[in-house]
Parts: sequence; C-alpha cells; structure tokens
Amino acid sequence: MIRTHRLLNRYILKEIAIPFCMILFVLTFVLLMGKVLQLMDLMINKGVAFSDIARLIFFLLPTFLVFTLPISLLMAILIGLGRLSSDNEITVLKMSGVSLYRLSLPVAVAALTIFILTAATSLFLAPYGNHSFRNLLFDMAKRKASIGIREKVFIDAFRGMLLYADRISVQGDFLEGVLISDNRISREPSTIIARRAYLFSDPGTLAIILRLETGSTHTVDAGLKNYRKMDFSVYDVRLDFAASLKEDRPAGAKSGKEMTVAELIRGLKNRGISEPTMRELAIELNSKLAIPLACLVFALIGVPVGIRAHRSVRSRGLAIGLALVLVYYLLRVGGEALVETGRLSPIIGAWTPNAVFAVAGLILFYSAAREKQLSLRFRRPSLDDAPLTASPGDCPGKRQAPPPSGPVPGNRPGLTDNGQDGPAPSAAGRPSAGKSGGRKAS
Repeated sequence: MIRTHRLLNRYILKEIAIPFCMILFVLTFVLLMGKVLQLMDLMINKGVAFSDIARLIFFLLPTFLVFTLPISLLMAILIGLGRLSSDNEITVLKMSGVSLYRLSLPVAVAALTIFILTAATSLFLAPYGNHSFRNLLFDMAKRKASIGIREKVFIDAFRGMLLYADRISVQGDFLEGVLISDNRISREPSTIIARRAYLFSDPGTLAIILRLETGSTHTVDAGLKNYRKMDFSVYDVRLDFAASLKEDRPAGAKSGKEMTVAELIRGLKNRGISEPTMRELAIELNSKLAIPLACLVFALIGVPVGIRAHRSVRSRGLAIGLALVLVYYLLRVGGEALVETGRLSPIIGAWTPNAVFAVAGLILFYSAAREKQLSLRFRRPSLDDAPLTASPGDCPGKRQAPPPSGPVPGNRPGLTDNGQDGPAPSAAGRPSAGKSGGRKAS
C-alpha cells in the first residue's frame, strides 16, 4: 500500500512538474522581453558592455519570478489534473478507493515547495536584486559618460545640457577646453567655460558630478537686458541622465521595492515620514507577505477546477488559469489603488484577493469531495442514470413470468450441476420404472 501511494504521488507530481517548468520559462521570458529591448538599446546606442546587460537581466529575474511562480503553479495544476480527468484516470482512482483528499496530497506538497521558493524570492532575493540593479545602472551611467564623451564633438546625452570638450587625456581622466550650454533653467540659460574638468561619482548620493576647474559662467536673462559673469576656481555640475538609466531619489534613500521586511518595518515606525510614503511602505510590506500565500490559495482552487473532465485539456487549463489570474490581479491592483488614495486600509487592500480566492477554493473543494451527493441534487437526470438491470419490484402492475418448471434446455437428465453422472431428479406424478416393466402390483 505504501509503495502504491508513492507511485501515485510521483505520477501526479510528474504531471504537474512538466507543464510548470514550461509555463514558468515562457512567462518569465515574455516579461523579460519588455526590459531586454530597452537594455539592448543601451548596448547598441550607448556603448554598454554585454556582460553588464546580462547582469542587469540577472538582477531583474527575482522581481519577475515573484509573479510567475504562483501563476505557473496554478496553470500546471489545471493542465496536469485536467489531463488525468480527461483520460478517466481520476475516475478509476476514485473507484479504487482513493479520495480527493488523498489525490490532493502531492499537489499540496508541490504548492508548499513553490510557496517557500516564492517567499524567499519576495522577502530576500527581490529586494537585493532591485537594489543591485539600481547600483549597476549608476555604475553604467558613470562609465557611459566617460566613454560617450569624445573630442571636438557636441554631446547631448545629458538632460538639459550640451557638452563640448576640446581635448581628452589618453587615460580619459580629465577633459580640457570644456564648454557647457546649460538650459535646465529655461528663463536663464547659461554658458559655462572651463580649462579642465574631472568626472567622478558620489556613492552616497548616487550622483555623477562633472567638476570644473578655472572657468566662468555667463548668464543672460529672458529679456536679454542683464548679463552676469561669475568666475570660479572649482565648480560642480551634476549630470542628469535619461530616465531609463537613473531614477531621481533622495540621497542614499531606498525605494520600497528595494527594502527588506525589517527595513520596511523600521520605516513604518519612523514618525517623520509623510502619509503617502507611509502608505507606500505599508502596501509593499503586505504585498511581500501576501504574494507567496497566493501559491497555497491557487492550489486550493486549482484542484477542484482541474479534475473536471474536458476534451481540450491544455487550452481549457490555460484559459481558466488566465481568467483566474486576471481576476486575482485585478482585485490586487484595485485594492492597492484604493490604499494609495487613502480610501482603504493596507491590510484589507493587500489581503482581499487571497481571502476571496481562499473562500471560493474551499467551497469548490468541498463540492468536489462530495461530488456524488451534489450531482444527484443539482444535476438533471439523463438516460445514463437509468439502472442497467431491473428487479421484480421495478415494474408494478405487471405479473412476472414464473420460472420454467422443466429441465433447463441444454442440460441432460441425470447430470448434476457439476456436470457428472448421477441420479436424475424424479418428477412429481411420474411413476418410477422398475425391472418388471411397469406391471401393477396386486
């Protein structure tokens, strides 16, 4: 019996594992494609190395896996159990005495494994990946600035600024004959001239600074009536890259997606933060805890939905899985939007999708476990429900024909039931024959 249960567990796990791996690969690849196209633009047009692009993709993977792992599990359960049900293997197992609770045991083990993996990804790997992604972008921006600047060429890669360098050292450490047209303040554009400039970064503020030495700034107001000149020995200009390379953040601050659970809790305990920031941190904290539990909720609702037989197993499983995922994330996005506007508590907004799907899964699972009773109550009777054999009491009003009173055709008199010779049964009213030829005794 134990060996049979192990074979059944391995068999069901195999039916789930194969589609799970395939769907996980396809979904993760599709989500990465949107970022890969932007990153390839950095490599082709901005001179970023392929190794840096590969590292960026690697740091993005945990963020996508947090969403693709539960979705892949749900679709794999629907496809795997749907295949068993369509081939009537679920029916055979039930007729053999295997209950739905026993069939759900390997599915529960798979769901628990994916839950642990998703929790580790959401709580630890995703924050580390997001923070490393941002730092790598910063390093790439620094190298891009030094590589992209060329001698005697006007560079417009910086937002609101136009840069020109007359000469660049062989090592690329400094620039000479620098001219900058600064249009960041539209009413007072200025022109900066410097003999030498150095490019360096500030790790504390994640800023890239162009330090100018021995130069002057020239500014004219909008009416072209006032002209100002300022001489300097050292003047720092902050370079602002495109939004695809760097996000504007406070000095050394982390976003909510870059924080771990401990950092989010410390941030919520800080009384100096604003109300929108507190709501953002609360949403992120509850999301990091609620998303892994979606694996268990999807398994609970996937088992009763997947065991319903259907001819087109894969298409039906994918369609139902996509519909369930769409409903789940619509509830999630809507809850987060209400939390951001202050109309809903962060706990209710983040945990409502899990609660709704858990209740629906419990109802469907109970219905599937009591399938016979519920089917007799709610299903319309059909010809398939008619009994194959009729008993004498099934047809009232009709007399049943008496059993035949003679020997059964095909059986010779003198043969017993086991087919051997023996005395034939005497018939009622028939005289027994003797040696006297039937003479009547006086």
